[in-house]
Amino acid sequence: MPDPTPAPGSAAPTAAPLRELFAGGARPRCYVASPLGFSEPGRAYYAEQYLPALAEHVRPVDPWALSLPEEFAAAAQEGREHAFGIEVGERNAAAIGAAQLLIAQLDGQEVDAGTAAEVGYGAALGLPCLGVRSDLRDTGEPGMRVNLQLEAFIVLSGGFVAGSLDELVVRLAALRAA
Repeated sequence: MPDPTPAPGSAAPTAAPLRELFAGGARPRCYVASPLGFSEPGRAYYAEQYLPALAEHVRPVDPWALSLPEEFAAAAQEGREHAFGIEVGERNAAAIGAAQLLIAQLDGQEVDAGTAAEVGYGAALGLPCLGVRSDLRDTGEPGMRVNLQLEAFIVLSGGFVAGSLDELVVRLAALRAA
């Protein structure tokens, strides 16, 4: 049986899957991976700017809406945090599997581990993955916007890392208009 591993450099990225997803002005179903729901200012930015900007061009799947704070509180009160954590992960995995595209917020001194895991999972499922890295701080290896493996998964999935939400929105608009 031949080795299915591509030779280094042979897995050239292509934008064709992205063009196909947005053909005719379509708005694909998009899982939105981010750590923005963990803090009050992050939640405000997410709800008031980030999701509305994305919703102009995709149909966002908001993982922060898949599991409610009341569910976390009930799980803690009942001593079943671990079991509920696995359930939340299962919900998110199912939502990623039902999406056509994944967009990840990659800001932070280090990219959020859960967000990175969601990108890896989406890329492994064959979803095109896009990232937004507007953070001014350097992270990852020289020449990379983020950890080299994370950026490789994004690029090899047919995606890209935008330098800002505005840049991402412009690029999504161009894909829809093509």
